[in-house]
Amino acid sequence: MSYLYFFLGRVMDWCYELCRNYGLAIILFTFLSKIVLLPVSLWTYMNSITMIKIQPDINLLKIKYYGQKDTIAEEQAKLFKEKKYHPLASTIPLIIQLFLLMGVVGAVRAGIDNPAIDMSFGPVDLGLVPSQTGVSLIWSPIVAGFSAWILCIAQNASNVLQSEQSKYNKYGTMIFSVGLSLYLGWYVPIATALYWICSNLMAVLQLYILNWIIKPRKYVDYEELDKSRKTLAELQSIGKKKRESFFSENKRRERKDYKRFFSVVNKHLVFYSESNGFYKYFKGMIEYLLEHTNITIHYITSDPNDSIFEMEQMNPKIRAYYIGENRLITLMMKMDADMVVMTMPDLENYHIKRSYIRDDVEYVFVQHGVGSNNMGMRKGCMDHFDTVFCAGPHQVEEIRETEKVYGLPQKRLVEAGYPLIDEIRENYQASSHMVNERKKILIAPSWQDQNIIDSCLEDILDALRDKDYEIIVRPHPQEVRLKKEYMEVLKQKYDSGNVIIQTDFTSNNPVMEADLLITDWSGISWEYAFTTYKPILFIDTPMKVMNPEYQKIDTIPLNILLRDKLGKSLKLDQLNEVSKTVDYLIGHRAEYSAQIEALTHEYIFNPGSSAEVGAKYIIGSLQEKIAKKGAGV
Repeated sequence: MSYLYFFLGRVMDWCYELCRNYGLAIILFTFLSKIVLLPVSLWTYMNSITMIKIQPDINLLKIKYYGQKDTIAEEQAKLFKEKKYHPLASTIPLIIQLFLLMGVVGAVRAGIDNPAIDMSFGPVDLGLVPSQTGVSLIWSPIVAGFSAWILCIAQNASNVLQSEQSKYNKYGTMIFSVGLSLYLGWYVPIATALYWICSNLMAVLQLYILNWIIKPRKYVDYEELDKSRKTLAELQSIGKKKRESFFSENKRRERKDYKRFFSVVNKHLVFYSESNGFYKYFKGMIEYLLEHTNITIHYITSDPNDSIFEMEQMNPKIRAYYIGENRLITLMMKMDADMVVMTMPDLENYHIKRSYIRDDVEYVFVQHGVGSNNMGMRKGCMDHFDTVFCAGPHQVEEIRETEKVYGLPQKRLVEAGYPLIDEIRENYQASSHMVNERKKILIAPSWQDQNIIDSCLEDILDALRDKDYEIIVRPHPQEVRLKKEYMEVLKQKYDSGNVIIQTDFTSNNPVMEADLLITDWSGISWEYAFTTYKPILFIDTPMKVMNPEYQKIDTIPLNILLRDKLGKSLKLDQLNEVSKTVDYLIGHRAEYSAQIEALTHEYIFNPGSSAEVGAKYIIGSLQEKIAKKGAGV
């Protein structure tokens, strides 16, 4: 810092020698600093324009992944990297300005101590400090604060980035800047306050010059920005109402359940469910445990409307607790059970941690998919689990290879299988199925960028609409909600004759009754193929890869390996073959049925008894833990 004082002091001395007036010297010094820092100002200004330019994309990310904070952060970071936006760039001028201010303070003190320098600026002695002189100089901090206020007003109105900030951010920044200026103006010499005033006013002038030269409207699509902002605001307003309702109705209930959970000692088994929809992954195991053991199942859910609360009323061996996401963090840190079973990955990687009070809690991860974990989930998502229930041999292979590549300790891998498919298949086989006189084709895309709807739906429909098939397009609910206008366009163009665009999901799910499924990378493909043994036409849209390092593991993801075994796959430049390929798959259904049935036994453990295998592991592991406690181990 002493070097900075020395250098700035020499520059200030040069300015004084040139002007022979210390006030004019400070104004000249301030002007020169703005000239020298102009390249930095230009860079940060263009960086701000980049931010506003990509703001519609950021808003769409927030809409698409609403409520998924980790996913939004990841996708936003990718977008920043792709568009070369630097989030911290806007802080650089402020940091430089503060360093300059400290340097000016040192230079001014040196000037005050130098008898050869006249600190007068007209009738004002620039060496005086208002706090040491009295209220007679109170105008100095007031003028400094006023200049900061003018700068904030200009930035809020004309700075391309600041003008898009919320009122809270705008006025928060204004209060901070004016308050800092008042403080500085009171405790530093008037010369330093003069520098601060000049710097603020020149910054205003520089802002309007940059706006005039660069013209942000040439770079930013404000119409698209406004549209995306309104869509996000609508979604957030719905979320706000829900949050307010949740707070008033369920906060007391959450506190009560939190206390009730920790009032129970010697808890052996805890299940955690993120929402009501996750019970289906535990269902078979829980039913087996309830029927064959006396174990009390403590079931934590972050959904206040989870159906587990109805089950609790019917079975005394179930104790259900509603714990929201925030309070869940502390609950998990204080976990005192022998075993915790969950489908939520990334234990320890983000906000949910292993128990801080017990190091012998066994954390069990239950799969909610048959496909590749290595490609379809984040890197390290299962590193901190003790036990993983694997759906098939491919998941065992991936986990073992991951442990080798990254030098991780081996986990217990239970060859459990996939209970959800067992249940769906059992229900499917128990129900009657009419043979479709007119073959039914279901198009069910995934929910990801560049899915079938985004890239090629109309090409597929154009290829099939004149064929003697009943075609049902069943978009993901999020797609329907966010692309209402496009869905109406599709209906007007295709929703007649043999094509149905299904946007009302209250009707029966047609998935299992279709003779052929057309999809991209949707997880529905596993349930459809391994339940009905019917073939699938896969469209090779861009893959959704959650783990950018998935290729470090020398195993072919099942999502890729089985595409041409469960049916056929077509690249986007092969869509002219859609009609011929559909005819082939439907015509060879019997062959595919036998092939898919064989693949079921090859790639899924314990078909028909997955839930029992998983439950028996839980029972055996808990018996070992209880025996160790009884033996004082």
